[in-house]
Amino acid sequence: ASAGTTAGAKSAPASPGVGVEVTRREVLPSWARGREAFTGMVRERVSRAWRWSAFHALRFPWYWLRASLASPWAMGRVIRWTFDVVTDAKGRQVRYGLATVQSLGGVEGTAFHRVTGQHTETIRARLIALGVVLGALVGSGVWVWTLTPGWVWWVVLVVVLPLLGLARRDPEHPVVTSSVVKNTVPAFDTTLIASALDALGIAALSRGLKTDGLQLAGPIHRDGPGWRADVDLPGGVPAGEVIERREKLAAGLRRPLVSVWPSADADIHEARLVLWVGDKPPNRSKPIAWPLAKTGRVDLFKAFPVGVDQRGKPVTLVLMFASMLIGAIPRMGKTFALRVILLAVALDVRTELHVYDLKGGADLRPLGQVAHRFRIGDEDEDIAYLAADTGELTEEMSRRYKVIRSLSERECPEGKVTPELAARTSLGLHPIVIGIDECQFAFEHPEHGAQIEANLTDLVKRGPAVGIIAILATQRPDARSIPTSISDNAVLRLALKLMGHTANNMVLGSGSYKDGIRATMFARSEKGTGYLVGEGDDPQIVRFAYIDGPTASTIANRARAARQSAGTLSGYAADLDATAEDTDPAPTLLDDLAEVMTPDAPRVWSEDLLARLVTHRPEAYTGWTPTDLGNAAGAYGVKTAQIGKRESGRVINRRGIDRTDVHTAITQRDGIGKG
Repeated sequence: ASAGTTAGAKSAPASPGVGVEVTRREVLPSWARGREAFTGMVRERVSRAWRWSAFHALRFPWYWLRASLASPWAMGRVIRWTFDVVTDAKGRQVRYGLATVQSLGGVEGTAFHRVTGQHTETIRARLIALGVVLGALVGSGVWVWTLTPGWVWWVVLVVVLPLLGLARRDPEHPVVTSSVVKNTVPAFDTTLIASALDALGIAALSRGLKTDGLQLAGPIHRDGPGWRADVDLPGGVPAGEVIERREKLAAGLRRPLVSVWPSADADIHEARLVLWVGDKPPNRSKPIAWPLAKTGRVDLFKAFPVGVDQRGKPVTLVLMFASMLIGAIPRMGKTFALRVILLAVALDVRTELHVYDLKGGADLRPLGQVAHRFRIGDEDEDIAYLAADTGELTEEMSRRYKVIRSLSERECPEGKVTPELAARTSLGLHPIVIGIDECQFAFEHPEHGAQIEANLTDLVKRGPAVGIIAILATQRPDARSIPTSISDNAVLRLALKLMGHTANNMVLGSGSYKDGIRATMFARSEKGTGYLVGEGDDPQIVRFAYIDGPTASTIANRARAARQSAGTLSGYAADLDATAEDTDPAPTLLDDLAEVMTPDAPRVWSEDLLARLVTHRPEAYTGWTPTDLGNAAGAYGVKTAQIGKRESGRVINRRGIDRTDVHTAITQRDGIGKG
């Protein structure tokens, strides 16, 4: 890592009057500021040392055999080296060169005779030295042989033979093999970062790097299980353009895609890029274990764990007072993430849970053991059940607001549910959470879709203050699957892998793609990983804990037992569920139109109809526009048309609905007149 802040940057005098923002660096290094980071570092070092020792200890007999078998070749090398030293082999070429010119006489001849004489004296001296050394070795060997036990010679043989074999040094056939397979990974430094950024194909970025070099806001440093660099990109290059090219950036850094995590720091400026590179790809590590899988309870008014970020730090969620939106393409872990959240909700014994899996799968089935309302599937009766339930929840919301208004300022100072009020069972202000997977099936239903949309919109807008939380998940984030009236009011947003900026902004909020918060950058191999927005000041990347089916059932069983002990098991889980057939069907838009339209005025403008509908059921139609009415009526086959009305002596044309079309649609819906 480089300790400098620039690479190839040109110095320039500071402009007078320009303030410099100074950020204080931490006194302790990152690995020493947290127990998890410190223990993780120690665990890594100990694991590496243990593995190295065990690897080579197991292979030591093979190393000895290979080195011993190589000892004859090694002995030959020793003899050859001794011969070259004694005979002065290095001076052989000089003597041969002088021998070819010595016949010329003069200087060359004199030099040849001088070198030859020196060579003879050198060889004589070295031969005498060699004889003395050999004589001493033979004499001492005979003396030691007569005095030393036989087993010592075997020990010497066992030790000396492999040492001779090691002298062979054959690079293609090493005696000791490596315990790891080393990939050629260049150091994460300023040179590599600049090269990787230059290769992204962003013209302004390349020009800036060539002119001013790589500008760093501080030294590259350790950050958890990886390295972090804060880069100030050249002017006119927002961090989002680099983030969108994450795959190319990883290729330039010579790292796996799942180890490279670029993000923006818009609090500093739009061109601040935070580049974090992990030591180990997360998808090669074990799945994240949920801390609450075996023990523990949840308080929805406080944070509960859901997973870790890309650095391995825990990520928590506070669900109270915030509706949530989850979006992802299929098979990216959307339902599993929803299941983690709902299981956490189940571990708060006060919370009333309403669960709907409109996909029709089995992922949310374990939650039926604790749910007050529960359905799997998208059949007409399932959607009717959901419509009736959301209608009941809107009525419950209205009741809660009346209770809140009746409390004194001392009991309820902020006009919303508190933990103390939720604990008072007489008030009935316990938390309620409704989770709907594949919510688009509900909104697009021709009969109940408009009513469900109206109910959920009201719950998302006004429900959190009185403890009613909606969590909606979809694999097709668009205006039809998630009405803007709902998406614009969701506080918590989770986006796993998405395709395109439109879906990205629909889930994470308008302008998020431009700000560099892009769920489009995730790879398909990064299942369960996404952007979490709304929890904390800054968006964060979270890798959700993995809970398989059997584990989910075990957790749900524990939650059920806790609810039975607390006396809060109710509804579906307690076999006290009211099905859609047991209750009056939820009124639909068709029924309401038939109620407010009279035979004496069969054709009515949309504006006048909305006024009547709001008077008839304000909780359902407040805030609707003529366009909303036309779209909702069209889902039932009732189309708006131009209706002329004479006012002040002239005819005014506006779009409206014919009462005959409404009754025709009702007849077709109810099957009246069929055989």
